[in-house]
Amino acid sequence: MTAAARLRARTPVRLVAIAATLLLAACASHPRRPEPTFRESHSSLANLPARAPSAASAATANDVLFRAIALVGTPYHWGGNTPEGGFDCSGLVDYIYRQAADILLPHASREMARVDGRKVKRMTDLASGDLVFFDIGGAISHVGVYVGKGRFVHAPNSGGTVRMDDIDGPYWRDHFAFGKRLLD
Repeated sequence: MTAAARLRARTPVRLVAIAATLLLAACASHPRRPEPTFRESHSSLANLPARAPSAASAATANDVLFRAIALVGTPYHWGGNTPEGGFDCSGLVDYIYRQAADILLPHASREMARVDGRKVKRMTDLASGDLVFFDIGGAISHVGVYVGKGRFVHAPNSGGTVRMDDIDGPYWRDHFAFGKRLLD
């Protein structure tokens, strides 16, 4: 076989290899567009004065808030409880409280709802650092941390990220069960 014939025989293989390389490079260069982690607040509670659980626990409440807000954007991972591995809702809340307040919480929102603490029934009575629980499907199945001004931090769903939402937004308002104050 002549050199020209060998070149013609290898050309389709080379073209396929080049096309595959370009296709893989194109796929790798366009990552999934991230979900927004911050949305402008439209909460009707935004004009309420910021409130700490008590003067004695104000510093701890601030630590809880700073840690919660710093984790916004962390990927959701079912069963996750670290920034490196991602979070589900209860893993996020447990991590925040362990780090900021040295409080160990169970790793299930239903069990967290049973932990001793003062129950807060109205959104307008929530204080920064309170746990907020949501009844979805007839039982407590979601938890977050209230940060004040009508906002809470939570790990909402698979494929998403930790984010801050209005507690009185259309979905969350309808599913709010109660708050729990652990920092009094």
